[in-house]
Amino acid sequence: MYAITDNRLTPPDRLITSVEAALRGGATLVQYRDKTSTAAERLRQASKLNNLCLQAGVPLLINDDPELAKRVGAAGVHLGQDDVSLAAARAQLGPDAIIGITCHHRLDLAKTAKANGADYLAFGRFYTSSTKPSAPSADLSVLTEAKSLALPVTAIGGITTDNAEPLIRAGADLIAVVGGLFGGTPEQIEHNARRFTQLFARHHPLSPFSTDRS
Repeated sequence: MYAITDNRLTPPDRLITSVEAALRGGATLVQYRDKTSTAAERLRQASKLNNLCLQAGVPLLINDDPELAKRVGAAGVHLGQDDVSLAAARAQLGPDAIIGITCHHRLDLAKTAKANGADYLAFGRFYTSSTKPSAPSADLSVLTEAKSLALPVTAIGGITTDNAEPLIRAGADLIAVVGGLFGGTPEQIEHNARRFTQLFARHHPLSPFSTDRS
């Protein structure tokens, strides 16, 4: 499970406790995403979050901001199609940084991202999303087709514990979640995270606990 913060659902006074709960529930990757706070506030939040993730042994990525990622020592960045280029981010962060790329619903964008050195590919939205309501809709088939690129495949967009299973079965290696994870109490967040973790254990084809024999 790939936990993505949101300054509405994880405001500054709840950011750390919310991510702590997600980590307890099994989050394996965290992204700090905040489009509205001041630069100083984002630096403060990202620094605290990176310390938390380092203690948990879970990589922290910064959304759209290689400079901030470098300043706080984060593991990498996630980039959209209109953000700084992958090559520029790689030059700034170095060869070991994790760089993920949004590919929307398009395999051609994923192929270009791989050729440019991306570490994972993100597709979506798959369901109605309050975070990115205008994003183009993606079909499950793109997850299956993207497996041929031999990079981790991420699904995003309106995902909850009730609709994640088809995405995992189709080939998603990571489920990126915002509203389907955050917004409640720490107990609720941890519960949601555990449910996502259990879905992967049951249905991911590479999981030793998979019940999918198809």
